[in-house]
Amino acid sequence: MQHVIIGAGPAGVVAAETIRKADPSAKVTLIGNEPENPYSRMAIPYYLVGQIPEEGTHLRKTACHFEDNSIEVRKEHVAKVDTASNSLTLESGDTVNYDRLLIATGSRPIHLPIPGADLPGVVNCWTLEDARQIASVCKAGNKAVLIGAGFIGCIILEALARSGVELTVVEAENRMVPRMMNDAAGGLIKDWCEQQGVAVRTSSRVKSIKVGSSGGFFSKLFGGGSSNVDGLTVELESGEKIAADIVISATGVEPNTHFLKDSGIKIDHGIVVNDRLQTNVDNVYAAGDVCQGYDFSTGMQTVQAIQPTATEHGRVAASNMVGQDLAHIGSVNMNVLDTMGLISSSFGMWMGVDGGESAELNRPEAFQYMNLQFKDDVIVGASSLGLTNHVGVLRGLIQSRTHLGEWKQKLMDDPTRIMDAFVALNMSPSPRGALH
Repeated sequence: MQHVIIGAGPAGVVAAETIRKADPSAKVTLIGNEPENPYSRMAIPYYLVGQIPEEGTHLRKTACHFEDNSIEVRKEHVAKVDTASNSLTLESGDTVNYDRLLIATGSRPIHLPIPGADLPGVVNCWTLEDARQIASVCKAGNKAVLIGAGFIGCIILEALARSGVELTVVEAENRMVPRMMNDAAGGLIKDWCEQQGVAVRTSSRVKSIKVGSSGGFFSKLFGGGSSNVDGLTVELESGEKIAADIVISATGVEPNTHFLKDSGIKIDHGIVVNDRLQTNVDNVYAAGDVCQGYDFSTGMQTVQAIQPTATEHGRVAASNMVGQDLAHIGSVNMNVLDTMGLISSSFGMWMGVDGGESAELNRPEAFQYMNLQFKDDVIVGASSLGLTNHVGVLRGLIQSRTHLGEWKQKLMDDPTRIMDAFVALNMSPSPRGALH
């Protein structure tokens, strides 16, 4: 049996290892489109601040891990998938045949639709090569502009600030991490960053990016010594102009499906799958950021571009590829973020549901916030800031759909009693059970 996996991120690597463990005789090929060993994008910020070397980003630390497990790793782009002939065409022209195919190609950065977005010195922070370029510029005395204060932007924000660079963050929405935090919590993250010396422009859009004209650091790094420029100018729609030695775009990502044109694989926002992570083509599966799988909270099919979901998808898809018939019940939408030492988290339907109730704790002077969202007496979503002891408990209560009973009102009065509620409900000799 020939199993081929396109994508060498967490979903692909976990899938390859799961297949190998279940079927020692199968042939397993893992295809990644970068000239690097399989690595975690989530580790890039630690590389940027020098906490780990490049090798520290690798998903498996042993140099011969894949060879020792008889997993062939190929570092090439896949140009086309032909489901009729069960084959892939690589950009080199080579053909790879498969019996079972897993597509785990993740996401790709959304291109900035503004003049100057293609200039040297305007980069994403998505690959190790991007990180090398950023690390070479982001040093004390230089200036950086980060466009986008969503989850991806805020992951790298701390690394940029700690490098000593003079940092300005530009976010189109009215708050930071708008798809994870509400106005109150997102506003507190902005206040926190500004107290740490980071300039933040919310409700602001970039109009254009232009080059400067006097020679210097930028010219040496990006101009090859031939262009007489010393930096970039980021112009906002408000008219404000911000000087920069580098501009980092973190304006979002989209599923990496472009190479699947004419493949016959059904694509909506991502690749559509069933509860076995199987596509409309019987022997083709999908996992991770490229996959439009089930959301635990809503029952809808959505793309969840987070690493825990990717690894879970990889395991489930691989199990089904080897015939184990494992259902995927849906992933809980979960984000935990460290922004310059301020921990924020959101789970499930953190924005609430129609007809639901909510409880809120807001201590802006201490940079603490908590919001619980209820449907009847069940917690369906939550968000928090500056409070970390409850993170696992919140996820557990949401995922178990635990009926709170009298504890609902206690939490409405004081959301910080979430641990007390968890202990009381789990120690009860006659639990009310879970909502189905």
